[in-house]
Amino acid sequence: MFAVFNRARKFVLTATVVAASAIVAACDPGAIGGGGPSINTSKPVPVALLVPRGSAQHGDDVLAQSLENAARLAIADLNGVEIDLRVYDTAGNPQMATAMATQAVQDGARIILGPVYAEAANAAGIAAAKRGVNVLAFSNNTSIAGGNVFVLGPTFENTATRLAQYSARQGKRTMVVVSGNNAAGQAGRAAVQQAAVQTGMTLAGNVSYDLSQQGVINSIPTITNAVRQSNADVMFMTATTAGALPLLTQLLPEAGIKTTDVQYVGLTRWDIPAQTLALPGVQNGWFALPDQGKSEAFRTRYQSTYGAAPHPIGGLAYDGIAAIGALVRSGNSDALTGAALTQPAGFQGTGGIFRLLPDGTNERGLAVATIQDQKVVIIDPAPRSFAGAGS
Repeated sequence: MFAVFNRARKFVLTATVVAASAIVAACDPGAIGGGGPSINTSKPVPVALLVPRGSAQHGDDVLAQSLENAARLAIADLNGVEIDLRVYDTAGNPQMATAMATQAVQDGARIILGPVYAEAANAAGIAAAKRGVNVLAFSNNTSIAGGNVFVLGPTFENTATRLAQYSARQGKRTMVVVSGNNAAGQAGRAAVQQAAVQTGMTLAGNVSYDLSQQGVINSIPTITNAVRQSNADVMFMTATTAGALPLLTQLLPEAGIKTTDVQYVGLTRWDIPAQTLALPGVQNGWFALPDQGKSEAFRTRYQSTYGAAPHPIGGLAYDGIAAIGALVRSGNSDALTGAALTQPAGFQGTGGIFRLLPDGTNERGLAVATIQDQKVVIIDPAPRSFAGAGS
């Protein structure tokens, strides 16, 4: 879902004027502005769903089915709104995404949900821009956002801002950022740094590590020195539970950087998988997660309908349909324009409230949690509206 994608290289350039104009339309956030196709709300609204079915990547067919199932579940929940859902298989690659997005708009789609992967979503955005159709991608990569492309996936920027704001309200003032030297780690570090500046915290240091056991071990003295020399009261880590987090949270306390002296904060979910909750080093750490009541209700409903749990990002398709349905219900022919999609009140999704922003990114109402006695404890609930979201 996440991949670093240099905006300057987002597009394959050709010598044709048509291709050049399509590039501008998809890249420039102001090119489409509040634009989008008009719709007839008295008839079923054609919506295209682009899924990675047919990909060679393990698990993509399961993901594709989960996205389709979630979308159909959302359609069943819409009262008084009819959606004509048309599913297109992209095989998870940009070339097929271009072809399927082109086919979708030729078939009459008024908005596109998906694809999942950043390059494919960007390609679909270029194709759809030629017809002024907006794309709600399942990616969390903000580098592709803008113009007619909106990302639905939870973003590093959103999570970092929520946690930095909470930290500042708890009196925390000085932060050291610890990140992997891979693409996701670098993007996460940038998001945390930006959040620190926005919340008025002092950014005292950045320490990166190679993604190997020895690389993490080698970084421990540098991290330790950065925290001690700056007297930091927050150590913000981008590591995942499947990556460096278990080793970092074991070695840092052993090196004297204890959670009683500095607040451990994580950019990623620390409660998945459940075994992570038993790790001594994550106890009392802070991380963010969606509204658990909403998330559990969706999982239960999906399981009872389809006999299996949804894919971890399957709910994004439900969110997309929920937003479309809420807008179409208004009866306005401009319900799927950029201006309508970015209405400030936002929408109710599988993980609580969310809204699409004019720059193509999104904001989600997140809870702040900690781990105590190997259990997740919510210490700041997810907001129920955007009047005070994250405040």
